[in-house]
Amino acid sequence: MWKFFVIILSLLTKERPAGATKPNIVIIISDDMGFDDVSFRGSNEFLTPNIDALAYNGVILNNLYTPAMCTPSRAALLTGKYPINTGMQHYVLVNDQPWSLPVNETTMAVIFQEHGYYTSLIGKWHLGMSRKVYTPTFRGFDYHYGYLGSYVDYYDHTLLQRSENYSRGHDFRLNLDSIHDQTGAYVTDLLTEASVNLIKRHDYDAKPLFLMLSHLAPHSANEEDPLQAHDLEIEKFSYIKNPQRRIYAAMMSALDNSVGQVIGALADMEVLKNTIVLFLSDNGGPTTGLHANTASNYPLRGQKNSPWEGGLRSSAAIWSTQLEKLGSIWQQTFYIADFLPTLASAVGIYLDIGSLKLDGLNLWSALKYGYERVEREILHNIDDIDNYVSYSKGKWKFINGTTQEGKYDDWLSERIDNSSWDPRSLNYEEIIRNTTVWQNLHYLNISPSVVNITKLRQAASVKCLEKDPALLQACEPLKGPCLFDLDNDPCEQNNLYDEQHKNSKIVLEMLERVDILRQQVHPMNNKPGDRRCDPINYNNEWTWWEDILENGATELASFANNLKLLFVLSTLALLR
Repeated sequence: MWKFFVIILSLLTKERPAGATKPNIVIIISDDMGFDDVSFRGSNEFLTPNIDALAYNGVILNNLYTPAMCTPSRAALLTGKYPINTGMQHYVLVNDQPWSLPVNETTMAVIFQEHGYYTSLIGKWHLGMSRKVYTPTFRGFDYHYGYLGSYVDYYDHTLLQRSENYSRGHDFRLNLDSIHDQTGAYVTDLLTEASVNLIKRHDYDAKPLFLMLSHLAPHSANEEDPLQAHDLEIEKFSYIKNPQRRIYAAMMSALDNSVGQVIGALADMEVLKNTIVLFLSDNGGPTTGLHANTASNYPLRGQKNSPWEGGLRSSAAIWSTQLEKLGSIWQQTFYIADFLPTLASAVGIYLDIGSLKLDGLNLWSALKYGYERVEREILHNIDDIDNYVSYSKGKWKFINGTTQEGKYDDWLSERIDNSSWDPRSLNYEEIIRNTTVWQNLHYLNISPSVVNITKLRQAASVKCLEKDPALLQACEPLKGPCLFDLDNDPCEQNNLYDEQHKNSKIVLEMLERVDILRQQVHPMNNKPGDRRCDPINYNNEWTWWEDILENGATELASFANNLKLLFVLSTLALLR
């Protein structure tokens, strides 16, 4: 009898499969979102209640830095490296260009896949598609649902590259298969639904889930109709005077709803407690110029595709029951490449940093316990085509040169007055506390009673220098270098280079370090467009044209060789 009880006891106490104990990871990425376009930063123009609820219950990453554009940013996230070390540093990957994130680079997806995770990408890729081996399911993702290029129309899922007068091409896939059954459906809704369905059908006992939900929102679509949202959603923001900004608010609202649905699905499946949830933007928003979407990076200087804080600083938050200071702001300087080693450490994955040659730091312990002691250097970029350098160490930031001949060098955004505030802002705290995100996360938080929304919101708002402009030294990066003390001057108003530090130890050490980093720069991968990519040649699809053309050439050569052989055999037969 005692043997029977031993067997029963062993069955009851038997550990679940490893997949059940490792934390799931869900990364939600917004595309071209302005720094000030989440309301936890203090803006009342339109609210983002679900994102705010995630931020207040989690840890606000107050000083997260990214590259200034989509492709370099995604490359840094997935490889844990500076774009200069993978050749991704100069510009985005345009749909007609035959290059990619180098195939010898180990991605975050490969690492988590090798350690037992089911890896999924839902949404944007933008790291190469001219060959199949460049695409997500060849780069570590078990599953991809979304698009391969830079952006698509929110409803018909096509991209029209006007610069080269290509035909309009469809770009939406399930793994390698082009799919059209959802044409006409709003992309933000599609990606959200796919994420929710994946969360609900996944077998968590078999494998932990790694989900990267890479949204199109609020990136602009094609030039003829750049900002798109549901009419009913747009009507909610009728108080916003600028009609384009009104649509942008509706796009952000759909994104915010997506965050709520994803967290709700995790709660419904009772796996939220064992999940790390991260929300971030891939770079600053484009207020003006190419692909402008009216994004606000207030009060930061510059925007997307610039070396300024408005292009590099991301609004982000992370939540996990492993974090011991939930409901706080983490001031530690953090670079997007740090996520690979940091998240790996969070789930118990050992990385051979030497062989991987990571630039990212493992800051999991610091994040978990709320330490803010690491003096982080960040090489924002060395671009030898645009001829600019942007580098920071600790509180100091050095800039020499700029992009777009200085078009994006000013402070391009401002806050609207209270006559155009979101009516919900009058009951801001109540709105946040009534979200399902708040209720789901707050219930699981270690110290749920200590969250002070007002205090956190005020602390997450950036304050510029309050000095007489006449006493500030202007920075003109096309004329000479600039140096900023970001601790005291986050809005980059006062250039300290000539005034105090031109020949100081601080500057000399920064210049020396930049020279060392320059010596290891990977040649830029960017290539001219290949006109053979035109979607009209491939059933109006954006696809891996290099493979198709090579396969076609091989088949044609084989056909020609067969004809030659047939001719020889026929001739021999006649000679007999």
